[in-house]
Amino acid sequence: MSAMHEPVAMATVKPRLADGRWRPAEIVFWLLPLAAYFAFNNYLVLLSQIMIVGLFALSLDVILGYAGIVSLGHAAYFGLGAYTAGLLSVHGWGEPLSGLLLAAAAAALFGFITSFLVVRGQDLARLMVTLGIGLMLYEAANKAAFITGGVDGLSGMMVGKVFGRFEFGLDGRTAFFYSLSVLFLLFVLLRRLVQSPFGLSLMGIREGGRRMPALGVDVNRRLRAAYTISAAVAGVAGALLAQTTQFVALDVLSFPRSAELMIILVLGGTGRLYGALVGATVFMVAQDYISGLDPAYWQFYMGLLLVLIVLFARGGVLGGLERLRKEQP
Repeated sequence: MSAMHEPVAMATVKPRLADGRWRPAEIVFWLLPLAAYFAFNNYLVLLSQIMIVGLFALSLDVILGYAGIVSLGHAAYFGLGAYTAGLLSVHGWGEPLSGLLLAAAAAALFGFITSFLVVRGQDLARLMVTLGIGLMLYEAANKAAFITGGVDGLSGMMVGKVFGRFEFGLDGRTAFFYSLSVLFLLFVLLRRLVQSPFGLSLMGIREGGRRMPALGVDVNRRLRAAYTISAAVAGVAGALLAQTTQFVALDVLSFPRSAELMIILVLGGTGRLYGALVGATVFMVAQDYISGLDPAYWQFYMGLLLVLIVLFARGGVLGGLERLRKEQP
């Protein structure tokens, strides 16, 4: 009789989604920026830049680490968000929170339109399409110098106070807490997203996209949704940079910014979310420190660091730490 009941018992077992609980290590991770605020009070500008780059890297991780979409033109959405917030501020709309929302909406709309081109191809085609989109938007901004400022950049921004109370100053305090709050809020939303059935379907598409339609999944529709969300988050990161620095340079749309983003994800580890934040921290700190030691050849040492990470820590810093933990008795 027990053998007869065994299939029934097995049939009642269902796979569970992540419960969403925060592990102690995650809580400690998010307390580190607050500790850094007191320990490195003279480096608040750098810390806020790290958080903005981390948010930008998170946006790429959504499509690269979870959906498997390789992009070399993600700076297009970052730059679009930066110019949206910057132009609003220049023309009298300096309220920062609404500027973030409008920048996210502009980047999401452009991301949705271009997603129809991106998701149709495979890896090489996607690389070329995303690169082409980024280059075209860069040249369009360069030609429209009467709007964007061209190579001179967009200046004259007047960003208002956050909640009407906290003014952006040279000390970087408001920029630090503003960037940290936006980063944490969007991280929580993305964390919930990747742990949802939608996030699991993206990982299924990444691992076996040809099999997912058999499960009733509209692959292209899921990829377009992920790409649009990624573009919106990148737009927020760009708007954060524009508002905290009160200047928008043309290089926010440049190919090197997209390439650096790929390096950051390789350093931290793709498909983990925290890998984007760790990678941004390692890259920005190493860049700041090494360029201070050797301003002429710092890129050589950054390249060497990247090669060492790829050779000896596959899966990035987090992947290497995970293997070390498993090897311990």
